[in-house]
Amino acid sequence: MLKDEIDSLAPSRDFNRRSFVQTTVGSGFAAAVLPVTAQTIATDTAGLEAGPVTIPVGDFKMPAYRAAPAGKKNLPVVLVASEIFGVHEHIADVCRRFAKLGYLAIAPELFVRHGDAGAYTDIPKLVSEVVSKASGAQVNGDLDAAVAWAAANGGDTSKLAITGFCWGGGTTWRYAAHNPKLTAAAAWYGPVARSYHPGDKTIIELAGSIKAPVLGLYGAADGGIPVETLTQLEAALKAAGNTRCEFVVYPDTPHAFYADYRPSYRKAAADDAWARCLAWFRKNGVA
Repeated sequence: MLKDEIDSLAPSRDFNRRSFVQTTVGSGFAAAVLPVTAQTIATDTAGLEAGPVTIPVGDFKMPAYRAAPAGKKNLPVVLVASEIFGVHEHIADVCRRFAKLGYLAIAPELFVRHGDAGAYTDIPKLVSEVVSKASGAQVNGDLDAAVAWAAANGGDTSKLAITGFCWGGGTTWRYAAHNPKLTAAAAWYGPVARSYHPGDKTIIELAGSIKAPVLGLYGAADGGIPVETLTQLEAALKAAGNTRCEFVVYPDTPHAFYADYRPSYRKAAADDAWARCLAWFRKNGVA
């Protein structure tokens, strides 16, 4: 199933192209996603404070990309969890999209301890050497540190959301199970019946710990995430007493349908899902 998911993100191409590879967090595109398509969305920084920051996690200095309305305080906070490719230009752009709407958006580089996800062209090697080494415990701790940083830098963490894509979609569910103070979450095509890090529980296995309202956004034609696994998760959530989660599954829609820089992008589904994500956050008190 992982191969199907990866193939949908990175169809066959010449991986020798190295232009536009990121040189700092949130800048350029990861090598494995080149070439980007003409439909790639670019959000400007007008009216924003946006760019790389460093977040302390104990003695470790974690790079992250943040965007927020310039000069504003007490902002609702949204954590943005990346795909397997790390915090490249698309994830930074998602942060700017949120910032234009009044959020403090933070995308931590959650793979950086294990390697440069943006430099890899061989995706199976990226998964085995970098992605699979980022444990749920490490990632949750890094996200906690990002929340603490937000609280000290203009964010109102009583209004805290998380959203993420692909690996980051799974991370979104996982963080919802970890942080009981999370206000709301929106998970985009995150696998729920398997984990990337050996030993981590699946999201279905963690369902009993998920108390926050989570919106799941999925494509019915996603070869790596069978719809029946979503049905299993929904049943597990309800059995545990969480009736506040919802799932939207778009017919004939592939994995990574929000990734406007990739051929997998489906504008109609992406626009609808983005509107649902924003409405979900407003409905549940993150605005």
